[in-house]
Amino acid sequence: MGAKEQWRLAVQRLVKSEMSVRGIKYQELSERLARQGVEQSADNLRNKVNKGIMGADLLLQILLVINARPVSTELIAEILSYSSTDKSSE
Repeated sequence: MGAKEQWRLAVQRLVKSEMSVRGIKYQELSERLARQGVEQSADNLRNKVNKGIMGADLLLQILLVINARPVSTELIAEILSYSSTDKSSE
């Protein structure tokens, strides 16, 4: 797995895990973003999250509206470590 793919997988896992912990589905995420003036359909969000490809602004907006835990260098390193050792679940 190349570096770009590894980072995309990290973005995907970060957002999905935070949504899962809070029981937030894509439709609710879309509605929460809309209340902040960010128009993204549930399907569009699903595609972006599943690919791990989105702008930094959208990533920060998502983390804000789902009230994500703080993203630390340790958390990022943990996700990257996991991403580089386990490709079987993707």
